[in-house]
Amino acid sequence: MIRLEGVTKRYRSAAGERVALDAIDLTVGRGQVFGVVGRSGAGKSTLVRTINRLETPNAGKVFVGDQEITALKPAALRAARRRIGMIFQHFNLLNAKTIEENVAFPLRLEGRPDVEVRARTTELLARLGLAEHAKKHPAQLSGGQKQRVGIARALACGPEVLLCDEATSALDPETTDEILSLLDELNRELGLTIVLITHQMEVVRRVCDRVAVLKDGRVVEEGATADVFLHPKSPVTRSMLAEGEGGESFDASIVPVGGRLAKLTFRGTATYEPELSRVARSVGVDYSILSGRISRIRGEPYGQMVVAFTGGDAEAAVARLSERGVVVEAVS
Repeated sequence: MIRLEGVTKRYRSAAGERVALDAIDLTVGRGQVFGVVGRSGAGKSTLVRTINRLETPNAGKVFVGDQEITALKPAALRAARRRIGMIFQHFNLLNAKTIEENVAFPLRLEGRPDVEVRARTTELLARLGLAEHAKKHPAQLSGGQKQRVGIARALACGPEVLLCDEATSALDPETTDEILSLLDELNRELGLTIVLITHQMEVVRRVCDRVAVLKDGRVVEEGATADVFLHPKSPVTRSMLAEGEGGESFDASIVPVGGRLAKLTFRGTATYEPELSRVARSVGVDYSILSGRISRIRGEPYGQMVVAFTGGDAEAAVARLSERGVVVEAVS
């Protein structure tokens, strides 16, 4: 649905030239929720703004569907943007207008008939739980309600793509959970392709099918969310995971002398099976669990633990676990 080919963006200032995006190649499949994560200044917001050409790249091409967005003239670009909704971190609502007027605004810009505007606005306000707030102004709403208005406005023209630029960063954890559940629902029910920019790894874990990790304007890691979270390759990814809920740690001082360390990863129904104890009994090995967790990625259960095998045939235990579909990785 979205394809970036060699996208480069540079900014010039009195301090010199800064490269915000450096030859980015990315593909987002139709109907996917695609996360882009990185630390502040990594180029995340610049990247998402090239998709609807709020930022024009200095080099490279951007395709949405079968259209090359980077090649469109102004009139054609305005038409293409109707297929691309966008929501923002700080909502960007029109404070002087009511909630229903904010949602209706893009429809009126398109010159839609009043009957159609009223019907579509009423439908969206009801869908997003805002019907009772229609006559209020943004200042009368909570942060979560304002973001729902932003989402309703972004959906007004029936887009195929929804761009979310740090859409939950200004919200408390409970409200963030509500907005993520809403985005997940919209993706599944409407088939929306969603690109979600965030620095919060938990957001990606909750709703994204795939994720790209940015550093200094470059993609340092990209893949299915479960693969990237459970088996990160880039130091940037490992560092961000370690800072959030997804990271694991253990005290090296408690490792048994002579123990062989291994990280075990269980996915799906195997997460809840006593595979480790079964294998330990069958091959006659002792083990100590040094750290572990059970959680979900995009609804799929997983478990990870760091163990030290001692007092038996650790090699046989590792081989048997691998045969049973457990991913075993050495820990240095």
